[in-house]
Amino acid sequence: MKPGFLPISAVMVLMAFGVRAETTFRVQADTITDRKAVYATVESPFVEPARTRISGTVARLAVRQGDLVTPGQVVAVVADEKLLLQINSLDAEISGLQSTLAQAKIDLTRAETLARQGAGPRATMDQARTAVDVAASTLQARSAQRSVAQQMLDEGKVLAPVAGRVLTAPLTNGTVVMNGDTVVTIGEQPYRLRLRIPERHAVSLKAGDPIELDARQLGVESGGSGKLTLIYPKIEEGRVVADAEVPGLGTYFVGDRVRVWIDAGTRPGFVVPENYVATRFGLDYVRLRQADGSTIEAPVQRGQETPLPSIPNGLELLSGVRAGDVLVQP
Repeated sequence: MKPGFLPISAVMVLMAFGVRAETTFRVQADTITDRKAVYATVESPFVEPARTRISGTVARLAVRQGDLVTPGQVVAVVADEKLLLQINSLDAEISGLQSTLAQAKIDLTRAETLARQGAGPRATMDQARTAVDVAASTLQARSAQRSVAQQMLDEGKVLAPVAGRVLTAPLTNGTVVMNGDTVVTIGEQPYRLRLRIPERHAVSLKAGDPIELDARQLGVESGGSGKLTLIYPKIEEGRVVADAEVPGLGTYFVGDRVRVWIDAGTRPGFVVPENYVATRFGLDYVRLRQADGSTIEAPVQRGQETPLPSIPNGLELLSGVRAGDVLVQP
C-alpha cells in the first residue's frame, strides 16, 4: 500500500460511519494565457460620402440621420434652373431644325426630278443635297447637346454609394452646393469593433485570436465574444490598431465604447479548482497536506478565474502555494 493512501476497506468503513474521504489536488505550474483589458469602439468599416455631381441648390433631401439606405437609393435631389432653360432652348432649336431638314428634303426631291428631265442644272441638285446633309448634321448635334443637358439634369439625383446608415446630413433644402460637395455621409454595415492596443502586445497579436467583451455594456445578449479579423501594420501613437467581428454588435450607434479582453501572451502560474479555496472574514485559505499527513490552513492571494481544459473551475493563486503542494478540499 502506498503511503498517504487508505485501503478501499478503510474508506468503506469511514463512509459507513459518516466520515467523508478526503479529496486532494496536487499543485503544479501551468501555462496561463495573460489577458489584458482594452477599450474598443464600435465603428463602420468605411464611411462613404454621397456627393453631388452638379452645381445647384438642394431641392429635396430624401433622408435624415439614422435612416438605412441601399446602394443607388436617391438621398437628395440637386436642381439647376439653368439646365431647364438650356433644355427648353435646345428643344425650340431642334424643332426649327426639323422643319429646315424637311424643307431641304423637299427641295432635293424637286431638284433631282428637274435634273432627270433635263430641265434643271445638276449644280442645283448638288446644292440641295448638301443642304440636306448640313441640316441633318446640325439637327444631330443639337439633339446630342440636349441629351447632355438632360443627363446633367438627371445627375442632380444624389445616390447612396453603399448600403448602410446615414450618419450625418449637414445640408438642408435650398442650400447652394458645388460639384463634388458632400450631401450626407453613410456608415457601411455591418459594424465592427476597432481596438487600440498598446504596442508592447503587438508581437503576440494575430488575426483569428478570440476576444471577450461585456455584452451587457453593449445591450446585446448573444455571445459577448468575437475574434480579431485584421491587424493594421501602422502603429499610431504607441498603439496597434486592430478590427474585430462580434455577433450581435448592433446596427445603430457608432462610436460606442466597450471594454474588451484580449490574449496578450502566456506566463507560468498556479491554477487550482475554486472549491479548494475557502474564504473567511475577507481572507482566502487553502488546506495544505503536511509530510506527516496532517493539514494546516495557509493564507493565499486569489487571482482571476482561469478555466483550463483540465480544470474547468480553475482559479489562479498568486501567492501562498508552490509546485508540489497537496491541497485538501475543505
